Amino acid sequence: MIMEKEKLISSFEQVFTNKPEKTFFSPGRINLIGEHTDYNGGHVFPCAISLGTYGAARIREDHKIRMYSENFSNLGIIEKDLDQLQFAKQDNWTNYPKGVITQLIQAGYYVNKGMDLYFNGDLPDGAGLSSSASIELLTGAMVAALFNLEVSTLDLVKFGQKTENEYIGVNSGIMDQFAVGMGKKDQAILLDTNTLEYSYAKLNLNNNVIVIMNTNKKRELADSKYNERRQECESALKDLQAKLAIKSLGDLSIAEFDQAAYLIKNKTHRQRARHAVFENQRTLQAKKALDDGDLQQFGHLMNASHISLEDDYEVTGKELDTLVHTAWQQAGVLGARMTGAGFGGCAIALVDEGTVTEFKKNVAEVYQNAIGYAPSFYVAKIADGTNALN
Repeated sequence: MIMEKEKLISSFEQVFTNKPEKTFFSPGRINLIGEHTDYNGGHVFPCAISLGTYGAARIREDHKIRMYSENFSNLGIIEKDLDQLQFAKQDNWTNYPKGVITQLIQAGYYVNKGMDLYFNGDLPDGAGLSSSASIELLTGAMVAALFNLEVSTLDLVKFGQKTENEYIGVNSGIMDQFAVGMGKKDQAILLDTNTLEYSYAKLNLNNNVIVIMNTNKKRELADSKYNERRQECESALKDLQAKLAIKSLGDLSIAEFDQAAYLIKNKTHRQRARHAVFENQRTLQAKKALDDGDLQQFGHLMNASHISLEDDYEVTGKELDTLVHTAWQQAGVLGARMTGAGFGGCAIALVDEGTVTEFKKNVAEVYQNAIGYAPSFYVAKIADGTNALN
């Protein structure tokens, strides 16, 4: 769904009986490789996609914040006062915009009036394509524009992560917000999550496309084993720090990890740490493969990433494994892996453009038989980060 600005404006008017002052688009993201490395001080390699969230906003003259999402139209307008923005489970999706506004105010930005905020997204809910980060960056950009706040995109990225960590209670890394805020059309971002140093890599895929495969099994990060995985890695790191002067698992090369792995007392924690270290190195190798135009090698690294997430990190599950393992067997596929946190959500495959129709048909058939319902497919277009609609 590419939403025209006029349609967005008229949708806002229907809900709030007034014209919006600002209109924005905020993308979702996929991660090409480098999964569960972002909170382990490693590298990630995400890009923004053309699916995302559209938003329109207007300042009010009182202190009411009224929020409406076309995706949750049954909930109607949810209204809060500017000084009553604390987290409340019953406030549902609006906790994301509320959280971002809270972060801005706490950081000293002058937000002294209420506003009407309209959202309409085409990211599948719970698919792991970062609909929450998309909403967070969209809210930050709209509020900054409404109140003429001099706030950098990088700061909005950090406010989005703080919203997840401190307000929502998901102990996630910075990758999702960074990709959504800093994305560039037809480029991926190699991000060092330790230093926030980043560089862009042109996605020269020749005659290949990235196909997103949605398990259609929703995942709830806060309720999943995500925080548990993070604790397991922290425990492994603590064991390693008894002898090694390291700040994160991302500091280790594969050889250094192999020499020190005996320090990690718990076998499961050792597996988790091994994934974090090897995946970080795979991500660096993947960037090099892309720069060298070696798509075969890039595909091999994608496959290796999935195996590691399946065996060592144990975050894939039957649905994702069925999609990925079936994708590997199809003609024209260079590589496939889960993307995002796992536990359901999506996988991606690098597929020859000429074989996409056959690929979808074959994978859907196997998945339907194994799981009992159909997957969905989208060909990813790599897009710019959160931006105002002209």
